[in-house]
Amino acid sequence: MAVERLDSEEVHPEFPENGFVATEKASSGVLREYDESVAPYLGGFGKYQKQLILLTWIPALFIGYSQNSDSLLLAQPGYTCKSAAVSVGNRTINPVSYVNTTNGSRTAYVHGNDSSNDIKNADCLCNDRKYNISIGLVQNVVTKWNLVCDSTWKVHIAKFSLLVGLIFGYLVMGVLADWFGRQPVLIISVIFMLIFGLTVALSVNVTMFSTLRFFEGFCLAGIILSLYVMRIEICDPGNRFMMTMVASFIALLGQLLLPGLAALCRDWQVLQAVIICPFIFMIAFICIFPESLRWLLATQQYEKSKSLILHITKKNSVDTETDVKEIMPELERELTKKPKKTCIVKMVGTRNLWKNILVLCVNSLTGFGIHHCFARSMMKNKWENTTASHNNDIHNNMMLSNFYADYYTMAGIAVASCLAMCPAVGFMGRRGGLLMFMILTALASLLQLGFLNLIGKYNLHHDTDLKETINRKFSIAFSIIGMFSSHAVGSLSIFFCAEITPTVIRGGGLGLVLASAGFGMLTAPIMELHNQKGYFLHHVIFACCTLICIICILLLPESRHQNLPETISDGEGYMRQPLLPPKKGGEQPLLLTNSELKDYSGIHETPVRHAASSESNTANVVKSS
Repeated sequence: MAVERLDSEEVHPEFPENGFVATEKASSGVLREYDESVAPYLGGFGKYQKQLILLTWIPALFIGYSQNSDSLLLAQPGYTCKSAAVSVGNRTINPVSYVNTTNGSRTAYVHGNDSSNDIKNADCLCNDRKYNISIGLVQNVVTKWNLVCDSTWKVHIAKFSLLVGLIFGYLVMGVLADWFGRQPVLIISVIFMLIFGLTVALSVNVTMFSTLRFFEGFCLAGIILSLYVMRIEICDPGNRFMMTMVASFIALLGQLLLPGLAALCRDWQVLQAVIICPFIFMIAFICIFPESLRWLLATQQYEKSKSLILHITKKNSVDTETDVKEIMPELERELTKKPKKTCIVKMVGTRNLWKNILVLCVNSLTGFGIHHCFARSMMKNKWENTTASHNNDIHNNMMLSNFYADYYTMAGIAVASCLAMCPAVGFMGRRGGLLMFMILTALASLLQLGFLNLIGKYNLHHDTDLKETINRKFSIAFSIIGMFSSHAVGSLSIFFCAEITPTVIRGGGLGLVLASAGFGMLTAPIMELHNQKGYFLHHVIFACCTLICIICILLLPESRHQNLPETISDGEGYMRQPLLPPKKGGEQPLLLTNSELKDYSGIHETPVRHAASSESNTANVVKSS
C-alpha cells in the first residue's frame, strides 16, 4: 500500500494527547532560529555584544557587596564581663570573654590561669557585659539597638528579611521580565533599590530596618535575575558558560573585598550607603543597554526588533547587503503580526519542560540548603572548646582572626568551587558536571553522618581524646568537601535552568530556581532562630534529598553547545540523552534538533491514520468472510 509522506505543515497540534495540553506550533521562519540565522547576520558574538556583556559584569561587584552585607551589619559582637571576676558555684575565676563565630557558636577566652573546666559554665548577666566588635566596624545594627540576650531573635528576623525579599523578588520579577521585558525590570529594580537601600541607612529602629531590607532584597532580586537572563541571551552557545562564570567571580570578589570596605567606613550606616550608591550608575542603562533582541523576536515584537537589528549591525559594522538567509525581508513580512507573550503557568501543560525545571529546583534547594549544614559543622569543630589564656591585646587579635578566618574560609571555598566548575563542565557537560558534584555532596554528607560514628568504635574505645580528635579532623575535611561540591551544585543548577528554559518564559523559570536557592539559604537563620535544635535531622533530610537528586539528574537533557530554545515547543524538544555515546551504529540520539522535531499529537486525523484504519477494516472483513 502506498503511504503518503507527512510534512510538518500537515500536523494538527490542536488535539491534546495523553491528557496534556499541546504546546504552540513553532514558527518555521528564520526569525525564530536566532543562534543559527539571526546571530550570524548581526556579526556573531561581535564587538557590540562583548560591550554589553562587560556592562553586565560591572554590577556583579555591587551585587556581591549587597548579598553578603548581613555578615557585617548583623554580626553578633563579642563581649567581656564588666565585673572583676565571675562566680561559678562557690569559686571565683578571672574575667571571661566570649566571641560569637559566624555560624552562631560561642568561643570563650579566659583572662588568667583558670582551666577550661572552670570557664565552661561561666557567664555573666546581660547588664554586666561590655560588647565590642572587631570586624572593622565601630558599631553595627546589633550594638546600636542592643539586640542581645532576650532581643537576639530580632537579629534572625532581620536576616530573614533580605532572604525572603529575594525569594519573592525572584518569583515576581521573573514573571514581569517575561511579560514586559528584561530592560524595564532592570531599570525599575535599580531605581527602587536606590530608594529602599539608602533609606535602610536612615532606619530609626530594628523594625524599620527589617521592613526596608525586605524591599531592598525584592529589588536586588530583579537586578540579579534580569542581568543573568540578558547575559545568557546575548552570548552564543560556545561562550555562555564562561561569561556567566566571570560574573560569578566578580561577585565573589565583592564578597572578599567587603570586610576591607567595612574597615574603611567604620560605621554600618556609612557602609550601607557606600554599598548602595554605585547602583546610581546603572540608571544610565536605560540609554545604553537595549532590550533583549532574542526576547523581542520570540514574542513577535517585530517593529522593535527591526530597529534594534539595524542598530546592532551598525555597531558591529556588518554588511547588511549580504543577507543570505533574508532576515530583513522575512522581518518585513512579519511586521503585521501582533506580539504574543507567554506566562510561566503555560509550563504546567508540557510533558518534559516542567519536569526539567522541577528537578533543577530541587537540586538548587538541596545544594544551598545542605551548604549551611556543612558550614555549621566545620565552624563548630574548628572553634569548639577553644580556650586560652591571653592578655587583652592578644585576646582582641583572636577575636579579629576568629571572624576573618570563618568569613574568608567560606569565601575561599566558593572561589575554589567556581574554579573547579570550569574544567569539569567543559569536559563532562552540564549534566555530567552536575551529577559529579551532587555525588560528591552526597558522599561527604553520608560519610559525615555515618562514618564518623564508626571511627574508634571498635579500636579507640579506650582512648577518648584520640577518638574526639580524629572525629573533629575528619568532620572538618568532609565539611570542606561538602561545601565545595554543594556550592557547585547550586550554581550549576541555576545556569542549567537558564539554558533549557525557553526564551518566552526564561525569566519565570529562572525565578523559580533562584527562589528555590533562596529557600535553601533560608534554612540557616531558621536553625539559628531555634538555637540549632533539630540540626541533625535537618542534615539527614538534605542528605536523603541528595540521593533523590542523583537519580533525577539522569533525566535531564544535555544543553552544552545547543541553541537556546525560543518557544515552549522548542523547550519540549530538549529530551534526555544517554551519558555515554551509543555503542550500536544504528542507534539514534534522543535529543532531536529543531528541524527534526515534529508534533504528532494530531495523528488521529492524518492520511496515514485513515489509510491504516481502512486497511485494518478490510482485513477484518476478509477474515470474517
